[in-house]
Amino acid sequence: MSGNSEPLSPRAKLAVTAGKAAAAVSRAAGRGSGSVIGGKVALRLDPDLLGRLAQHLDVILVSATNGKTTTTRLIAEALRAAGPVVSNALGANMPAGITSALAGGSDARYGVIEVDEKYLAGVARDTEPKAIALLNLSRDQLDRAAETRMLAEKWREGLTGSKAVVIANADDPLIVWAASSSPNVVWVAAGQEWKDDAWSCPSCGGVLQRPGDDWVCAECGFRRPIPSWALNGDYVLDPHGAAWPIHLQLPGRANKANAATSAAVAATFGVPPQVALERMYQVQAVAGRYDVVTFQERQMRLLLAKNPAGWLETFSLIDPPPTPVILSVNARGADGTDTSWLWDVDYTRLAGHPICVIGDRKLDLAVRLEVAGLDFRVCADVDEAVRISPPGRIEVIANYTAFQDLRRRVGN
Repeated sequence: MSGNSEPLSPRAKLAVTAGKAAAAVSRAAGRGSGSVIGGKVALRLDPDLLGRLAQHLDVILVSATNGKTTTTRLIAEALRAAGPVVSNALGANMPAGITSALAGGSDARYGVIEVDEKYLAGVARDTEPKAIALLNLSRDQLDRAAETRMLAEKWREGLTGSKAVVIANADDPLIVWAASSSPNVVWVAAGQEWKDDAWSCPSCGGVLQRPGDDWVCAECGFRRPIPSWALNGDYVLDPHGAAWPIHLQLPGRANKANAATSAAVAATFGVPPQVALERMYQVQAVAGRYDVVTFQERQMRLLLAKNPAGWLETFSLIDPPPTPVILSVNARGADGTDTSWLWDVDYTRLAGHPICVIGDRKLDLAVRLEVAGLDFRVCADVDEAVRISPPGRIEVIANYTAFQDLRRRVGN
């Protein structure tokens, strides 16, 4: 435990109250959960509020390009076996959203916090976490978050001297480089399907050799560390070599990898793998992701994919052809305004699926699919796309704001 904290100062209490009021006004106006505006108001009144709210918690930070919202949810579920948890479960992962979440956790023991990659070092400095989970790094919103090697370097600098236990993916060279500055690392063999951002050595710039699941730089010797936890098929292997079965309601190999990391985090706080993994089964959907909804008398499964690595993982878990697929892409501020990443996605994996394309940038996506040699239809909106899709459950894959648009439209 972090011990008892000092009671909040009058200024901090005022900031929390004002933030909650601002959030309530935002909700009443139909502008979302209000967590971000509430946090901004609170931090304006007390810039040190995030640290004050975290001081009584055992804080766990989770950051990655893909999977951080789901992994945060899995860790929170596992740690509830050991005590009350406060978490930013809906994915508001910048300082304002995190502050709003922690403001509701005065009785919690653990704070399980998803953190946007760009803000990890600053949030770690403010909250003094007991554990930090690092899952993967790949290209995403280059116009905002910068190149992956630069981001790994910022993490590496920010983690230097950290007292936190860092639970890190041994299969991602960028994550290993970022975590290696930390004195206390637990390595997890969680896998890495997307390798296009990890062919050069983060340490010296040389070419990485990749024999089997291993990787090593022939020039400087930087190499994959020996993991103490591993994902092995449908099992998590713990440091003692025991195999624990993974039973999830969430689909795909990527979520098994998230469960393996989550089990390692839970064990850091004394929750046994069997207990942690059993609790993770409770998670059916995460902020609407993986939900199956009925719209226009058709079943639709909603899937979020924000960048090339995420699309690759999503293609691996959809039902096979001739299952109909709807693709939706926007390029608003929260997505990143550059759509050049579409050319890094291997859309030929959708061959044989009837495809409909919607979203603000449907024509950008249409050009990409045309070049990939796929048959598709461009539709005005999801209503038209559902109407012309052949029978069967429809797989709907969308990037961030397109996903939010779809959830509002289909009533989820």
